[in-house]
Amino acid sequence: MKVYIEVVCRHTPEGKVFPLEVVWEDGRHFVVDRVVGAIKCASLKSGGAGIRYDCSICGRRRFLFLDGYRWYIEFV
Repeated sequence: MKVYIEVVCRHTPEGKVFPLEVVWEDGRHFVVDRVVGAIKCASLKSGGAGIRYDCSICGRRRFLFLDGYRWYIEFV
C-alpha cells in the first residue's frame, strides 16, 4: 500500500533532491535523520516506479518514493 505525502526537500544547484522532513496527512512532521541512498527502481510492495530514497526517519528505516512530482511512502 502506498500513501501519498508531503515532503520538505532541499534542492542542490546540481539538481539533486534531499528529503528533509515528512508531513503526514494529519499535520504531524517527522524529520528524515539520514538518507542512505537513492536509486531509480520500482516499488515491489505497492506498485509504481520512480526514485527510491532509502531513509532513516525517527530512527526507523523507510523507503520514500519520488514518482514524477509526487512523494509516497511504502507500507506493508
